[in-house]
Amino acid sequence: MIDTGLIGYAAAWELQKRVVAARKAGAIEDVLLYCEHPHVITLGRNGKRANLLASENVLRQKGVEYFETSRGGDITYHGPGQIVGYPILNLGAIRRDVVWYVRQLELAMIRASADFQVSARREEGKTGIWVGEGAAAEKLAAIGVHISRWVTSHGFAYNVATDLRYFDLIVPCGIGGRKATSLEKLLAREVRSEDVRGSLTGHLGEALGLEMRAADRARLLAELEEAEREAAVSA
Repeated sequence: MIDTGLIGYAAAWELQKRVVAARKAGAIEDVLLYCEHPHVITLGRNGKRANLLASENVLRQKGVEYFETSRGGDITYHGPGQIVGYPILNLGAIRRDVVWYVRQLELAMIRASADFQVSARREEGKTGIWVGEGAAAEKLAAIGVHISRWVTSHGFAYNVATDLRYFDLIVPCGIGGRKATSLEKLLAREVRSEDVRGSLTGHLGEALGLEMRAADRARLLAELEEAEREAAVSA
């Protein structure tokens, strides 16, 4: 597990691609990247551009970037106060089942929410986790993943102290009439992101059957450089 801190979406995506390539080559072990993004809206590969409600000019005025991505899911927002997790795992060594993998991510976030006395749940036919019932249910966390040769990328976004007004720029996850929520809104108090990350990490390890341990970012970058040199030599 590596916390990269605040990082732009483009830089995080480039890092993911490097980690994915090294993981496919067997040069590194599984990695869970945590980060926080500056304001950005991303569209999944099957998403609809019509679910972006703001013009390029409005996005520019508000300092919000926009990216079309290779992940599953529709459109979502990332920003400060949100925990973004990018598990880069060899799913082939765990369980070759994409639906199961997504359900385990949901399970981990449901259990982490329960640690903070929030009752979250799945909603049939939709990904992510929800709080409340029926049409009034609000989304606490979103999921959008990509699998290539059974190596995962992209992941989940869990709202801790997110400025929810930015979700008004989109139709969140392409689901009309639904709102996003955050842990701080639900609890009506301040919540430390590091506490939530710790809870998430433990429950992700349990759900996926993996031993979770902190790793050093500098060491990861050194391993990636070595893997890339070896790949260039053998090409």
